[in-house]
Amino acid sequence: MHYTKFAAKFDCSPQEIAITTFDQNQTQTSNIVLLADIKRRTLPEDVKFDRRELDQILRIYSFMVSGGDWRDYGISHLPDRAVFSVFRRASEMPLYRIEKNPKLSRKQGAYAVITASGQIIKRGQDLSQVLKIFDKQIKLVHAD
Repeated sequence: MHYTKFAAKFDCSPQEIAITTFDQNQTQTSNIVLLADIKRRTLPEDVKFDRRELDQILRIYSFMVSGGDWRDYGISHLPDRAVFSVFRRASEMPLYRIEKNPKLSRKQGAYAVITASGQIIKRGQDLSQVLKIFDKQIKLVHAD
């Protein structure tokens, strides 16, 4: 059985901590550890959209804004997913949420488009395929 004791040593820098461990025979072992290493190991990184993903999303967003359909957006980076929310007005609930959830990448796909009511209207592995839900259909007009 090991007992761990955190000790402040005067010869450590403010970015370091001294960890002293005692085993059953009361043998003492001391290590100096960087606080940044401990923080890096204990706190998971938030999920974020990369540059390519944001480029694809913002391209669709700009087309929808120019068409008058969308007016505002918000980006959330959470520990388990990244969310791009689209609003008609800033004071409303989001019309759509474009989510990236890496835990679902091998199952249903990491990307999803979700409506304001929570219905998933498109999900997949490839963001460009998922965003095709927003492509407007080209309509043929017949001249009489």
